[in-house]
Amino acid sequence: MIFTNGTLILPDRVLTGASLTVSGDRIADLSTCQAQDVVDMRGGYLVPGYIDLHVHGGDGHDFMDGTAEAFDAICRCHARHGTTSVAATSTAADDKYILRFLRECRAAKARDTGGARVLGAHFYGPYFAANARGVHPSCPIRAPEENEFEQYLEFADVFCTATIAPELSGAEAFARACARRGIRLNSGHSHATFGKVVEAIGWGVRHIDHLFCAMSDRAKLRQSQLFPMRGGMMEATLFFNELTTEVIADGKHLDSALLRLAYKCKGPDRLSLVTDAMRAVDCPDGEYIFGPPEHDERVRRFDNVGVTMDGTALASGVMGMDTCVRTFLANVPEAELVEVIRMATLTPARILGLDETLGSLEVGKLADLVVLDRDLNVRQVCIGGRRIFDRT
Repeated sequence: MIFTNGTLILPDRVLTGASLTVSGDRIADLSTCQAQDVVDMRGGYLVPGYIDLHVHGGDGHDFMDGTAEAFDAICRCHARHGTTSVAATSTAADDKYILRFLRECRAAKARDTGGARVLGAHFYGPYFAANARGVHPSCPIRAPEENEFEQYLEFADVFCTATIAPELSGAEAFARACARRGIRLNSGHSHATFGKVVEAIGWGVRHIDHLFCAMSDRAKLRQSQLFPMRGGMMEATLFFNELTTEVIADGKHLDSALLRLAYKCKGPDRLSLVTDAMRAVDCPDGEYIFGPPEHDERVRRFDNVGVTMDGTALASGVMGMDTCVRTFLANVPEAELVEVIRMATLTPARILGLDETLGSLEVGKLADLVVLDRDLNVRQVCIGGRRIFDRT
């Protein structure tokens, strides 16, 4: 297969007048040559497949449904939006539903979903601060205890990342147990102080979930201590170069000023785009369940975002990564196209430690490829050199 008559988006530049050749499931060459299966990009762009670090569902399904049907439907849904790899993200839940999720995640990682490949699990909840839980079910929010989390860590081979609120009792023990097993550590849904984040960095935390959302800052912490004022997780994330982070660039969660601030402070190599999408992607407005059906946590899709039932707070995203790429580029004039594409491809691959095989148009890497038109709409998607979506 050869992709021609378009512009290749490389990690650091655009390449015009070139072609990309696929052999088997790998990128074989960046040049001009002959092939039987020629893909005419019609003047569009060829980019690496998008990688979503933080995604809960789509097409009416949630990963916490814990079924093959749900996993495959979500993966097909996000592939239509250019995402070729996902870290299937859990929610706060009772242990039996988390274990169900992990078992199905292990199975999905080993099979062809018909859409985006499942890289593994983003273990996300129940170890959140209760006052920063967001829309997650409240009943299962709890501090980590070794006799509980050890059963989850029996699935260490499935984990991509694990999230902890560092101010919880038992947080350090959980973090160090993850680190011993090679699991990458995140912090989020937390009202930790700047100092507590410093401690968490010492435990191995290197990534912060959805910047500006469900996290402490000076204003929140001042409600519990008048003076001296303290920085929180937001300030620490922006300050420390050791920390990467992510933004939900759907045009609803964060305005242009916050996207620009994130970009200025972290740059395209420490800032990833994520969807944080729940089950209402590609679905009509209405009522949905966030997380496992058994917990019956109700949310609504309204005006291209998830909101709580009373409409007073956000409740996850409902858009694909293609929307995030277009939105970020439109709202951050300082960012160039190659940088924004990198934030959806190579940067998340590096955050997961998978950049040797994913995230860029380089010879030897997996042929996860997306053809975009000049307006950055998805036209074709290939995963492992196999065309799985065609809107041309």
